[in-house]
Amino acid sequence: MGKQAAIKAVITALVAALLVSCNAMTASDTKGAGKPELGLFTTLPIYWSEASDITALLAADGPRPWVREAIEQNFVIAPLDVFDAEALSHLDRIVLAQPRPLAPAENVALDQWVREGGRTLMFADPMLHQHSIYPIGDKRRPQDVVLISPILARWGLGLQFDESQSEDERLLGNEAAPVPVTMAGELITVDGGFESECTITQDRLIARCNIGKGIAVIVADADLLDSERDSPAARTALDMLLRDAFRQ
Repeated sequence: MGKQAAIKAVITALVAALLVSCNAMTASDTKGAGKPELGLFTTLPIYWSEASDITALLAADGPRPWVREAIEQNFVIAPLDVFDAEALSHLDRIVLAQPRPLAPAENVALDQWVREGGRTLMFADPMLHQHSIYPIGDKRRPQDVVLISPILARWGLGLQFDESQSEDERLLGNEAAPVPVTMAGELITVDGGFESECTITQDRLIARCNIGKGIAVIVADADLLDSERDSPAARTALDMLLRDAFRQ
């Protein structure tokens, strides 16, 4: 193949890839028409699956995680990397799923956003039981132990973990749509909450807090969102939690 032919082939391939990308974006925009936007802040492979290389990660025809599919039934997902006034200004609903530790300024921004009327659903697992292709220490690996004590304390909550509990999957939380959990944490009330009123389920898995003008629903487990644990029970539980946190 001559040089000009090779250049032409490369240009043709790039144009084809661009057309595929544009078509995918148009289809996505049409599918999301009329749905409210939902911010997503997570270390879990929810928006993208774990992949060994960037090509596999961005493959348009690759399978989407079931959690993303379930959320996108009713919302358009807006991935978030940071919490600040600008990032939160256009959102009124956010899911935090096994988030990385928040910087002090991010804790303040999140707390203020909720108090001004924002609604959040938070999955906080003190001992995550999910397989990852990334080794411990890799920044792409999900947060094994959630570290969100400052924001929970601000809302009058603490998160604890019983190491003696069974490793078998259990159903906890709401009786109408119980949550499948593995080695879940426990939410407790602590002194020092500021203008917050929290109700915790009897098994201490879920807390629902009125915080200023906003609402926060906190779940002391994140294994529900495991991409390898898709099941009718998991989908029903996630739908129930989304409805509880974001119903008007």
